[in-house]
Parts: sequence; structure tokens; C-alpha cells
Amino acid sequence: MASYNKVLLMGNLTKDPELRYTPQGIAVVNLRLAVNRKYRTKDQELKEEVCFITAVVWSKQAETCNQYLHKGSSVFIEGRLQSRSWEDTAGAKRSVIEVRAERVQFMGAPTAKVQSQTSEVHTEPPVEGPSSELTWLAESEDEAHES
Repeated sequence: MASYNKVLLMGNLTKDPELRYTPQGIAVVNLRLAVNRKYRTKDQELKEEVCFITAVVWSKQAETCNQYLHKGSSVFIEGRLQSRSWEDTAGAKRSVIEVRAERVQFMGAPTAKVQSQTSEVHTEPPVEGPSSELTWLAESEDEAHES
């Protein structure tokens, strides 16, 4: 059976990037993204819906995103869907589906925080295995829900 997992998104950040490091010292940043869709109803009324998505970026690319992006930045993200589950501090099972970013392209005009024109950053996935990555992500989710 064939399978294919590819996501292409263009939208704006709803908050500043959240940079953290794994216990192994690998950078990871969460980008909270709003993707808008405009459409017309059967009555020709113009409507807009917003989809809020979290993209997870790793390694050097994560540090670059943290350095140049901020709330409101326009980005194009290429990646894949990734689901993960964990148990929160109360013992409840939690799960989430996120975009694992493979490529992040900065869009639009540079702002005061960005010194260069549109940038594109490519990196390889982290060298560490998925178990340590998932462990770190679960720990970071628990911390986020506690605060």
C-alpha cells in the first residue's frame, strides 16, 4: 500500500517563536501559525475561516527561525504531519497532530528584526532517534500545560 505525507502551508505567526533545547543540546522551536481561507457561501456571502497549526522546527533551522521570525511574520512551511501522544501530569492521555517542518521560507518584506531579504533555510532531520525526540516533546507539552 502506497502512502505519502507532505504538507505545504503559508500563513502568519500568531506569537513569537518558542525556542527550547533538548537535554542533548538540540534546538527545537514551535511556530504557531494561522492559515486563512476565504470562501463564498451558497448565498454569495464572503466568509473567512482560520486554521491554527503548530509547526515544529529542529536544529540550526530552529535557531534561525527564532532569530528572524516574530509574531505576524509571514512564512511558507514544507513538512509532514506527525502525531504524538503522552500522559500529562494528571495522568490523562493526551495527543496532538503537528507539522514537522522540513523547510521554512521567510516571506514578505524584512522588518526591524530581520536584516536580510527573504531567506530560505534547509537542514536535515536531527540525528537522534525518534524516542528521545518524542520524550522531549512530551516533557515540553507537560511544562506548557502546567503554566
